[in-house]
Amino acid sequence: MSLMRSEDYLPRPAVIQKIIAENSQIKTFVLALADQQANQAFTYRPGQFMMVSLPHRGEAPISFSSTPTRPGTIELSVRRAGSLTAAMHALQAGDQVGLRGPYGRPFVMEDLQGRDLLVVAGGIGLAPLRSVINGCLDTPGHGKLTILYGSRVPSDIAFRGDIDIWQHHPAVTCHLTVDAPEPGWDGPVGLVTGLLGQVKVDPASSTALVCGPPVMIAAVLTALGKMGFADEEILTTMERHMKCGIGVCRHCHLDSKLVCVDGPVFSRAQLKKLQMDRL
Repeated sequence: MSLMRSEDYLPRPAVIQKIIAENSQIKTFVLALADQQANQAFTYRPGQFMMVSLPHRGEAPISFSSTPTRPGTIELSVRRAGSLTAAMHALQAGDQVGLRGPYGRPFVMEDLQGRDLLVVAGGIGLAPLRSVINGCLDTPGHGKLTILYGSRVPSDIAFRGDIDIWQHHPAVTCHLTVDAPEPGWDGPVGLVTGLLGQVKVDPASSTALVCGPPVMIAAVLTALGKMGFADEEILTTMERHMKCGIGVCRHCHLDSKLVCVDGPVFSRAQLKKLQMDRL
C-alpha cells in the first residue's frame, strides 16, 4: 500500500454551499473545503468517492457526482438510506460535514477519448456516471454519448437539469424509462435493458459504462456482451459496503480484491477473473 496521507485518517471540514433536492430520496450537496487553500488544491477523478462523516452519526462512502473540469466545489449526491444519510438530509446550507479522500480507482478518462460512450444507469447510479458525462462534454475530442436512464417512477428521476441539457445537446442521445408510470408520463415503461434495442451503437468503437442496483448491473452487462461489446470495454462500479476507504478493514473484499482500493470501477473482464460468472 502507498504511503498514507493525514487526510486519509482525519476528516477535513467542508461547508455546504447549496443543497439540490433531486427527488424525495436524493439530495445533491454542493461542498467546499473550509480551508480555502486546500479547496483550491483539491483534485479528484470521475468514479472516485469520498468518505463523508457527521459527529455521532458515523461515516459512509459517497461517489462524486460532479466533474473535476468544473473546479471550486464538489458535488456528492446522497440517497436517504440510514442514520447518517438521514441526518445529512436534515442539514442546511452553511452546515459542515467531514470529508476524507478522494479514494478508489477511477474511470480512466484518457482511455475514453475519441470513443463513443453508451451510459446505462438506474436510480442513484446515474450520480458517478454524471461525473463522466459532464467531464466528456467539457473536454474536446469526445465521441457520441448515448445515455439510458431508468427510474422506479417518473417522480424519482434525478438530475433533471442535466437531463434537459443532455436531451438538447447535439452530441448526446438520452432516453428515459420508468418501472411504473404516473399521471402525465408518456415515455417508455419497462426496465432500462429494454432501451438497449432502441439505440444504434457500434460496439467496436464504443465503451459502455454501467451503474445502478446489482440486479440491473448483472442484466445490463449480460445484454451488452450479447450486443458484441468486448469485456474490456464494459465498465461498472461495484460499490460494496466500504468502511475505511483505504484497504485496512477489508470489509469490502470482492474475492481477492478490495473494492475501495482495487475499485470501485471494474471492467467486465476483471469481474470475470474474480469468478463473478453472473456478470
